[in-house]
Amino acid sequence: MSSSIADKLFDRFGETAAAVMKERPEADPVMVRDIFDEAATLLHNGLALDHLDDHDADIVISDLCVALADADVTAALLTRFYAATDHPEDLHDPAGVALAYENVLRILQL
Repeated sequence: MSSSIADKLFDRFGETAAAVMKERPEADPVMVRDIFDEAATLLHNGLALDHLDDHDADIVISDLCVALADADVTAALLTRFYAATDHPEDLHDPAGVALAYENVLRILQL
């Protein structure tokens, strides 16, 4: 994973953790931060987004932030996987994006 993609992954996951803590004040903030940090680390170390260009990586990272805050993370990620297989015009490499979602599901064991 390029350092710019890794930086975006960690930055955006940190921002998402902060947003989740605001939306769910009853949640333990340390646990929320740890969950998103661990997810970012696993995805970075697992090279989940390594094959994507910056454009597609930005889209996947944004979608991951939404999906990981969803009540049903697996369903949210599968929805994005299937959307990528429909070859949307905004993606440079729809098959690569679909593969990234498969990698995420595998790495996070969802």
